Amino acid sequence: MIRIAIVDDHALVRAGLRQFLSEHVDLRIVAECASAREVMDVVRQELADVILLDIAMPGQSGVDALQAIKARAPKLAVLILSSFPEEHYATALLRQGASGYLAKDCEPDEIVKAIRTVALGRRYITAGVAEQLAAALSSRADKAQHELLSEREFQVFLRLARGETIGHMADSMALSVKTVSTYRTRVMDKMGLASNSDLTYYALKNGLIL
Repeated sequence: MIRIAIVDDHALVRAGLRQFLSEHVDLRIVAECASAREVMDVVRQELADVILLDIAMPGQSGVDALQAIKARAPKLAVLILSSFPEEHYATALLRQGASGYLAKDCEPDEIVKAIRTVALGRRYITAGVAEQLAAALSSRADKAQHELLSEREFQVFLRLARGETIGHMADSMALSVKTVSTYRTRVMDKMGLASNSDLTYYALKNGLIL
Protein backbone atom coordinates (compact mmCIF):
# COMPACT_ATOMS: atom_id res chain seq x y z
CA MET A 1 0.00 0.00 0.00
CA ILE A 2 1.40 3.38 -1.06
CA ARG A 3 0.38 6.19 1.29
CA ILE A 4 -0.17 9.50 -0.51
CA ALA A 5 -0.56 13.08 0.70
CA ILE A 6 -2.12 15.54 -1.77
CA VAL A 7 -0.97 19.16 -1.44
CA ASP A 8 -2.95 21.65 -3.52
CA ASP A 9 -4.82 24.82 -2.59
CA HIS A 10 -7.72 24.01 -4.94
CA ALA A 11 -10.36 21.79 -3.31
CA LEU A 12 -11.64 20.70 -6.72
CA VAL A 13 -8.21 19.43 -7.73
CA ARG A 14 -7.81 17.53 -4.46
CA ALA A 15 -11.25 15.98 -4.84
CA GLY A 16 -10.56 14.90 -8.41
CA LEU A 17 -7.25 13.32 -7.48
CA ARG A 18 -8.76 11.61 -4.45
CA GLN A 19 -11.58 10.13 -6.49
CA PHE A 20 -9.31 8.85 -9.25
CA LEU A 21 -6.51 7.52 -7.05
CA SER A 22 -8.96 5.75 -4.71
CA GLU A 23 -9.91 3.47 -7.60
CA HIS A 24 -6.48 1.82 -7.35
CA VAL A 25 -6.22 -0.78 -4.61
CA ASP A 26 -2.51 -0.18 -3.96
CA LEU A 27 -2.92 3.57 -3.41
CA ARG A 28 -4.29 5.17 -0.26
CA ILE A 29 -4.86 8.88 0.38
CA VAL A 30 -3.76 9.55 3.95
CA ALA A 31 -3.83 13.37 3.94
CA GLU A 32 -5.03 16.37 1.98
CA CYS A 33 -3.34 19.72 2.51
CA ALA A 34 -4.40 23.12 1.22
CA SER A 35 -1.08 24.81 1.94
CA ALA A 36 2.63 24.12 2.04
CA ARG A 37 2.66 24.60 5.82
CA GLU A 38 0.07 21.88 6.41
CA VAL A 39 2.13 19.24 4.66
CA MET A 40 4.98 19.60 7.16
CA ASP A 41 2.76 18.02 9.84
CA VAL A 42 2.37 15.02 7.53
CA VAL A 43 6.14 14.88 7.04
CA ARG A 44 6.93 15.15 10.75
CA GLN A 45 4.50 12.34 11.57
CA GLU A 46 5.84 10.17 8.72
CA LEU A 47 2.31 9.52 7.47
CA ALA A 48 3.02 9.38 3.72
CA ASP A 49 5.26 7.52 1.31
CA VAL A 50 4.66 9.98 -1.55
CA ILE A 51 3.85 13.69 -1.45
CA LEU A 52 1.88 14.90 -4.49
CA LEU A 53 2.78 18.60 -4.49
CA ASP A 54 1.59 21.64 -6.43
CA ILE A 55 4.14 24.47 -6.64
CA ALA A 56 1.86 27.48 -7.17
CA MET A 57 0.14 28.11 -3.85
CA PRO A 58 -0.56 31.24 -1.78
CA GLY A 59 1.83 32.02 1.06
CA GLN A 60 4.73 29.60 1.12
CA SER A 61 5.15 28.19 -2.37
CA GLY A 62 5.52 24.55 -3.27
CA VAL A 63 9.13 25.29 -4.20
CA ASP A 64 9.80 26.34 -0.61
CA ALA A 65 7.81 23.34 0.63
CA LEU A 66 9.96 20.99 -1.42
CA GLN A 67 13.13 22.37 0.16
CA ALA A 68 11.61 22.10 3.66
CA ILE A 69 10.44 18.53 3.03
CA LYS A 70 13.81 17.39 1.71
CA ALA A 71 15.61 19.05 4.63
CA ARG A 72 13.38 17.17 7.07
CA ALA A 73 13.03 13.87 5.18
CA PRO A 74 15.64 13.58 2.39
CA LYS A 75 14.41 10.15 1.22
CA LEU A 76 10.70 11.02 1.10
CA ALA A 77 9.37 10.91 -2.47
CA VAL A 78 7.94 14.24 -3.68
CA LEU A 79 6.13 14.19 -7.02
CA ILE A 80 5.42 17.66 -8.44
CA LEU A 81 2.05 18.07 -10.17
CA SER A 82 1.95 21.57 -11.60
CA SER A 83 0.00 23.77 -13.96
CA PHE A 84 3.32 25.09 -15.31
CA PRO A 85 4.77 23.32 -18.38
CA GLU A 86 7.75 21.03 -17.82
CA GLU A 87 10.19 23.31 -19.58
CA HIS A 88 9.66 26.04 -16.98
CA TYR A 89 10.57 24.28 -13.75
CA ALA A 90 11.03 20.51 -14.15
CA THR A 91 14.83 20.26 -14.32
CA ALA A 92 15.34 22.89 -11.62
CA LEU A 93 13.00 21.10 -9.20
CA LEU A 94 14.52 17.71 -9.95
CA ARG A 95 17.87 19.19 -8.99
CA GLN A 96 16.35 20.32 -5.70
CA GLY A 97 15.28 16.79 -4.85
CA ALA A 98 11.88 16.28 -6.48
CA SER A 99 11.33 12.66 -7.50
CA GLY A 100 9.40 13.63 -10.61
CA TYR A 101 7.52 16.44 -12.36
CA LEU A 102 4.18 16.20 -14.18
CA ALA A 103 2.04 18.89 -15.76
CA LYS A 104 -1.60 18.83 -14.65
CA ASP A 105 -2.75 18.25 -18.21
CA CYS A 106 -1.04 14.85 -18.33
CA GLU A 107 -3.02 11.62 -18.65
CA PRO A 108 -4.41 10.43 -15.27
CA ASP A 109 -2.83 7.01 -15.72
CA GLU A 110 0.58 8.68 -15.95
CA ILE A 111 0.10 10.08 -12.44
CA VAL A 112 -0.49 6.56 -11.13
CA LYS A 113 2.56 5.26 -12.98
CA ALA A 114 4.67 8.11 -11.60
CA ILE A 115 3.46 7.53 -8.02
CA ARG A 116 4.33 3.84 -8.20
CA THR A 117 7.75 4.65 -9.65
CA VAL A 118 8.80 7.25 -7.08
CA ALA A 119 7.43 5.11 -4.23
CA LEU A 120 10.15 2.60 -5.14
CA GLY A 121 12.81 5.26 -4.61
CA ARG A 122 13.31 5.98 -8.31
CA ARG A 123 12.95 9.17 -10.34
CA TYR A 124 10.07 9.54 -12.78
CA ILE A 125 11.31 11.32 -15.89
CA THR A 126 8.93 12.09 -18.75
CA ALA A 127 10.14 12.08 -22.35
CA GLY A 128 10.05 15.88 -22.41
CA VAL A 129 12.19 16.23 -19.29
CA ALA A 130 14.57 13.55 -20.56
CA GLU A 131 15.13 15.64 -23.69
CA GLN A 132 15.89 18.70 -21.56
CA LEU A 133 18.40 16.75 -19.49
CA ALA A 134 20.04 15.26 -22.58
CA ALA A 135 20.34 18.69 -24.19
CA ALA A 136 21.94 20.07 -21.03
CA LEU A 137 24.49 17.27 -20.97
CA SER A 138 25.31 17.45 -24.67
CA SER A 139 27.39 20.60 -24.37
CA ARG A 140 28.69 21.77 -21.01
CA ALA A 141 30.06 24.90 -22.65
CA ASP A 142 26.53 26.00 -23.48
CA LYS A 143 25.18 25.44 -19.98
CA ALA A 144 23.40 28.25 -18.19
CA GLN A 145 25.32 29.63 -15.22
CA HIS A 146 23.00 28.10 -12.61
CA GLU A 147 23.45 24.62 -14.12
CA LEU A 148 27.09 24.67 -12.96
CA LEU A 149 25.96 24.68 -9.31
CA SER A 150 25.74 21.63 -7.08
CA GLU A 151 22.33 20.70 -5.69
CA ARG A 152 23.01 22.39 -2.35
CA GLU A 153 24.51 25.48 -4.02
CA PHE A 154 21.42 25.70 -6.22
CA GLN A 155 19.17 25.61 -3.15
CA VAL A 156 21.16 28.44 -1.56
CA PHE A 157 21.07 30.38 -4.83
CA LEU A 158 17.25 30.22 -5.01
CA ARG A 159 16.82 31.22 -1.37
CA LEU A 160 19.18 34.19 -1.80
CA ALA A 161 17.39 35.20 -4.99
CA ARG A 162 14.09 35.30 -3.09
CA GLY A 163 15.62 37.61 -0.48
CA GLU A 164 16.14 35.11 2.34
CA THR A 165 18.82 36.03 4.87
CA ILE A 166 21.83 33.85 5.57
CA GLY A 167 20.74 33.51 9.21
CA HIS A 168 17.28 32.27 8.26
CA MET A 169 18.76 29.86 5.74
CA ALA A 170 21.13 28.46 8.33
CA ASP A 171 18.22 27.74 10.69
CA SER A 172 15.88 26.22 8.10
CA MET A 173 18.59 24.13 6.40
CA ALA A 174 20.18 22.99 9.68
CA LEU A 175 23.55 24.47 8.69
CA SER A 176 25.90 26.93 10.36
CA VAL A 177 25.98 30.55 9.24
CA LYS A 178 29.60 30.03 8.21
CA THR A 179 28.66 27.08 5.98
CA VAL A 180 25.84 29.00 4.29
CA SER A 181 28.19 31.94 3.75
CA THR A 182 30.68 29.58 2.11
CA TYR A 183 27.96 28.27 -0.20
CA ARG A 184 27.02 31.86 -1.07
CA THR A 185 30.63 32.63 -1.99
CA ARG A 186 30.82 29.55 -4.21
CA VAL A 187 27.57 30.50 -5.93
CA MET A 188 28.80 34.02 -6.61
CA ASP A 189 32.13 32.76 -7.94
CA LYS A 190 30.67 30.07 -10.20
CA MET A 191 28.02 32.38 -11.63
CA GLY A 192 30.24 35.44 -11.89
CA LEU A 193 27.81 37.62 -9.95
CA ALA A 194 28.56 40.31 -7.42
CA SER A 195 25.47 40.81 -5.26
CA ASN A 196 22.19 39.30 -4.09
CA SER A 197 20.31 41.68 -6.37
CA ASP A 198 22.27 40.21 -9.30
CA LEU A 199 21.11 36.75 -8.20
CA THR A 200 17.50 37.89 -8.03
CA TYR A 201 17.66 39.49 -11.47
CA TYR A 202 19.22 36.36 -12.95
CA ALA A 203 16.63 34.07 -11.33
CA LEU A 204 13.70 36.20 -12.54
CA LYS A 205 15.15 36.51 -16.04
CA ASN A 206 15.56 32.74 -16.32
CA GLY A 207 12.18 31.86 -14.80
CA LEU A 208 13.67 30.14 -11.73
CA ILE A 209 11.54 31.95 -9.16
CA LEU A 210 7.87 32.88 -9.25
